Amino acid sequence: MKIATVVGARPQFIKLAVLSKKLRVNHNEIIIHTGQHYDDNMTKCFFEELNIANPDYNLNVGSGLHGKQTAKMLILLEEIFLNQKPQVVITFGDTNSTLAGALAATKLNIPIAHVEAGLRSFNHKMPEETNRILTDHISNYLFAPTITAMENLKKENLIDKSFLTGDIMFDSLLEYEIIANEKSKILKKLKLKRREYQLLTLHRPYNVDSKKKLQDIFSALEKTNIFIVFPAHPRTRKMFVSKNIKIPENILIINPVGYLDFIILQKNSDKIITDSGGIQKEAYLNGIPCITIRSETEWTETVKAGWNVLVGDKKGQLIKNCLFFKPPVFKPEVFGDGNSAKKIISILESNI
Repeated sequence: MKIATVVGARPQFIKLAVLSKKLRVNHNEIIIHTGQHYDDNMTKCFFEELNIANPDYNLNVGSGLHGKQTAKMLILLEEIFLNQKPQVVITFGDTNSTLAGALAATKLNIPIAHVEAGLRSFNHKMPEETNRILTDHISNYLFAPTITAMENLKKENLIDKSFLTGDIMFDSLLEYEIIANEKSKILKKLKLKRREYQLLTLHRPYNVDSKKKLQDIFSALEKTNIFIVFPAHPRTRKMFVSKNIKIPENILIINPVGYLDFIILQKNSDKIITDSGGIQKEAYLNGIPCITIRSETEWTETVKAGWNVLVGDKKGQLIKNCLFFKPPVFKPEVFGDGNSAKKIISILESNI
């Protein structure tokens, strides 16, 4: 098969890593990087340390308003698809790159495979929710990571083209945590000890675009007196610098780190505080309690299992859970068996 894979953001690079290596054994893959994440710390280091083949195309779209960014991608992707004539286009997750790849392909009658299909937060104010719903409805092959995702697809009458494959991030974690244990020096570099810090990530516009909301989060975290490591997303760093927000002394801000270092930071933390969808799941896979600064989640399995708590914008709940949240001993395996990439390729080989 001739396959075009479209990526543009950190979570997609991690998912691409294991799938790409297996695809290239018997198939011709064209990697298209939209440039949605354009910072070297968010892009280049992932391709290098995960040993992903260099992109065949880099669209360099950069940041911007959703319409402008997606439109740029559409124009450039359409041209590539017309020239390369892939037999299938693979998209991942729920970013603007995901939607643009699917839209460009469907207009040219190229089959679309959506990896991580069926996720729903039911919050239509999130652009990611729009991206994932539209992509699912125009895709030809929906690869669902969980039973809940399959149930969502069934409710939307999409079950006939849906496949339960498990979560490809589980594949990646199993492969790369061994390398991370051997190569990462991040704990030594930051002088961190296991379970003596919590890990923070923030990037959602509704948390970081408002000075009051961002200051409230930092104020709550300051009151915990817990040492917190914060690899700051470029967008978030720009916001707290431009808004002159005071950073508490118990929060250590560092530059974004690669996947290997991030695995180690996660696995050795006491808790993870985040507004990221993917990191909620990574926390679960790594067996780390997660506190989510959102009112809803697409990864409902992690909440039902008792390993993830949603605190919304309630400062008291954030403080309380940073100090006292403890998950149950039992953690059900809801994300498959770590063989998602093999299953995806097998399904495509049987149908295309």
